[in-house]
Amino acid sequence: MTTTTSWAVARLLRDRNAALYLAGVLVSGFGTSALWLVSGVWVKDLTGSDGLAALCTAALWAPTLLGPVLGGLADRVRRKPLVIRTNLALALLLLPLCAVSSPASVWLLLAVLVLYGAAGVVEDAASSALVAAAVDPALLGDFNGLRMTAREGMKLVAPLTGAALYTAYGGPCVALLDAGTFVLAAGLCALLRVREERPGRAAPGSRRGRAAEGVRLLRAHPALRPLVCAGGATMCLASLGSSMNYAVVAALGHSPAYTGVMYAVQGVGSVGVGLVAGPALRRLGELRFAACGIALTAVAVAGRVVPCDMALLACSLAGGFGLPCVLIAAYTAVQREVPAAALGRATATADTLMFTPNVAGLAVGAALVELVDHRLLLPVFGGALFLTAGALAQRSASRTAARSPSDANPA
Repeated sequence: MTTTTSWAVARLLRDRNAALYLAGVLVSGFGTSALWLVSGVWVKDLTGSDGLAALCTAALWAPTLLGPVLGGLADRVRRKPLVIRTNLALALLLLPLCAVSSPASVWLLLAVLVLYGAAGVVEDAASSALVAAAVDPALLGDFNGLRMTAREGMKLVAPLTGAALYTAYGGPCVALLDAGTFVLAAGLCALLRVREERPGRAAPGSRRGRAAEGVRLLRAHPALRPLVCAGGATMCLASLGSSMNYAVVAALGHSPAYTGVMYAVQGVGSVGVGLVAGPALRRLGELRFAACGIALTAVAVAGRVVPCDMALLACSLAGGFGLPCVLIAAYTAVQREVPAAALGRATATADTLMFTPNVAGLAVGAALVELVDHRLLLPVFGGALFLTAGALAQRSASRTAARSPSDANPA
């Protein structure tokens, strides 16, 4: 698989569109990851409130709930100009953060983060549709894997850089850095060579009906429905498990800061899976690839009960490798199976269905860890993940068996 992986990566990087888009992901991902960390620290320093600091993450995630509506915007216009304009709008949006300097101005930071998250939903939906048009369909799995590698790789570097800049020059400096990365990403997108037809006029109907089309497309497809449902269940259960991290670290006698080591090791795993995702998808198919990743995540979650540092770090690495599999598989399947005219809203709907449970899992896990010993909860979460993986593997086997008769006796 190593040779196949190297061949696919080399082919992708030789492709002008793929290379430009990945460069844009690296650049904008760097700025986003830096601001994500700094925004909470910034609010904590200004107000002293842990609750307000936590609201920064909530503000960024909240617009995901409107994914079906926001994603529909990407189906009404050509995607390349929309991505360029959205990146430039994000750059302008960040400039008012230079005025945030006191507790009274924290509302401005939170408002900008909500708009930032909303624009990110639109940009992600448009980018997914643009990628489907610009990249060879046979390499979509490789591309989505490399995109995951690029984003996770930036999460290993950007937060430290953002923290250093914040310490030296303050929050406005980080906001300006992020704005600059969006301008550069817009310039890279402008260099893409892709032909897009102007979308036709939307059929008469309510806006709610058009927004619901993404849900209908995913629900009606025999492969997309189980993938997206499994993705939501996996993100919820993995979040429940990650809510136990501080308790796990404390049981080993470490300070809370040791969770940073866990996240760094997990990031290494996520970088690694992106490099092998394409060949694995071609060999296993989306459903089996996702099932294998969920099963590995189950081991990683349940294995954290072992009272050993090496076991904990091994589980972090395994979780980082396994968790992205279902996301990569789902995005690749959506790009391949959904008609181009509806790809924006379908992608955003998939995001909503897979990542909203993530927020719910974090909230429920935060309550459970205060009531129940984490050594009892983690095996339960791991077992539920195994059941999710088993259901997905069974669905894959059923689809394979259903295709076999027609393959053996062609009409």
